[in-house]
Amino acid sequence: MNNVIKWTATAVTLLGALLTSLQCIPENIYVLNLASVIWLVWAIRVKENSLIAVNLGLLGIYALGLIV
Repeated sequence: MNNVIKWTATAVTLLGALLTSLQCIPENIYVLNLASVIWLVWAIRVKENSLIAVNLGLLGIYALGLIV
């Protein structure tokens, strides 16, 4: 299951990057938020503290982007 979560997060992150390069705003932020949530779930499951910190930070940054 962890492998499926990890590869799903990878695909969603790449989709978010593609949307960013195509300037699909704010869809890119929604997709990148989703990717961060999926990565966060995976990081918590495998107890990877550095990725937990990175993805919590990214979620905060992306949320700020939606508000501002």
